[in-house]
Amino acid sequence: MSKSILFSFFSGSGFLDLGFENSGFDIQYVNEFHKPFLAAYKYSRASMNHTEPRFGYSSESIEELVEGGSEKNFTNIVDQAKEQGELIGFIGGPPCPDFSVAGKNKGEDGENGRLTQIYVNAIVKFQPDFFIFENVRGLWRTARHRSFFEKVKSELEDAGYILTNRLTNCIEYGAPQDRDRILLFGVKKSKSKSKTSFQLESDFNWQSEMPYNRNLIFKDIEWPTREEYKENSRKTMPSKIKGYEELTVEYWFKKNSVNTHPNSKHHFIPRAALPKFKVIDEGDDSKKSFKRLHRWRYSPTAAYGNNEVHLHPYKSRRLSAAEALAIQSLPKEFSLPSTMSLSNMFKTIGNGVPYLASLGLARTVKRYLEEFTY
Repeated sequence: MSKSILFSFFSGSGFLDLGFENSGFDIQYVNEFHKPFLAAYKYSRASMNHTEPRFGYSSESIEELVEGGSEKNFTNIVDQAKEQGELIGFIGGPPCPDFSVAGKNKGEDGENGRLTQIYVNAIVKFQPDFFIFENVRGLWRTARHRSFFEKVKSELEDAGYILTNRLTNCIEYGAPQDRDRILLFGVKKSKSKSKTSFQLESDFNWQSEMPYNRNLIFKDIEWPTREEYKENSRKTMPSKIKGYEELTVEYWFKKNSVNTHPNSKHHFIPRAALPKFKVIDEGDDSKKSFKRLHRWRYSPTAAYGNNEVHLHPYKSRRLSAAEALAIQSLPKEFSLPSTMSLSNMFKTIGNGVPYLASLGLARTVKRYLEEFTY
C-alpha cells in the first residue's frame, strides 16, 4: 500500500503529525492559525530534514477554508490530492478549553468549541476517506458536552462514515504522563471492509499499539508519593517500579539529554516565587499550581497554562522547555526555535499530543487501512 495522504488541521507545532509522518503517512497540507506555532512546525521539520508538504503551510482560519473566501482554492487542493489515487485522511484536534472542566467549559458555544463543529463540517463537505479527531475527556465524560459529541457523530454517520472512539490515557502508549484524551476514528463505509461501526470497533483494535495497561499502571504499581525536597539530590530507582522505569520523568530526562538539549535554558524565572520552590515536597502535585514532579513517577498532564506551574523534581525552578518536551515523549532531536517566546513554547507543548501516543495511533490507523480498506 502506498502512503496515505494527510491534511493536518489545528497542527500546533506538529506533535500529532510527527507520529503519522514517522509511520509512513504523507502529510501534504498543514493548517495552523497561530503563526508562532506554525513557525515552530516549520523549524522542527527543517532541523529533522523532513520534506515540506506538497500543498504547503496555511495560517488561515479553518472557517475561511470551509465556508469563506478560501473555500474554492481549498476545494481545488483536496481535488488534486484525490487525483493521486491514494487514500485521503484529515487529522486534527480542535482547541479544547471550552470542553475542559479546568478550562472555559463553554462547550460548543465557546469561541474554540465552535471549531470542533467546523472541523466536522469540513469532513462532511470534503469527504476524506478517513479521519482522526482528538480532544479532551470532558467532551466525552461531561453530560452537557457528551450530547454535542453524540450530535456530531450522528452528522458524520449521516455523511457516510462508520466510527469508533475510545477514551485513552496517553500513558498506555508509553508517554510518561497521566493524560486522558478522547480519540475518534472514522472511515467511509464505501471504502471499508468493516460495514458497521460495531464491526469497526473490533477490526480497528485500539489496543494493538498500547504496551501498557492503564488499570495496572494506576492501581497496582506502588509509585513513590511525596518525599522531602532536597536540591540536586540523588535517589535510586525504587525496586517496586522495576519494569516501569520508562514511564518515569527521570528516565525521559536522561533519554532526551535535557541538560544539553537546545531548549535546556528555556524556562521561566519568576523571582517572587523562588522561596516557594524550595519548600514543596518532591512528588507533591496535589494543588492546581506549583506541582513538584517526582523523578521516579510519571507526570500529571502536561498543561502549562491557566497559572499551572510544574516544578523540577530536584532543582529549585520550573521545568525547562526541553524537560517538558521529554514529558511529551518527543524524540530528543525535536526542538523549538530559540526565538519563540517562553509563553508560546509552553503553550504549544501543553497543547500537543504526546509523540508516543501519536506514533501508536498512527500505526494502528495504518494497519487498519492496509487490512480493512479497498
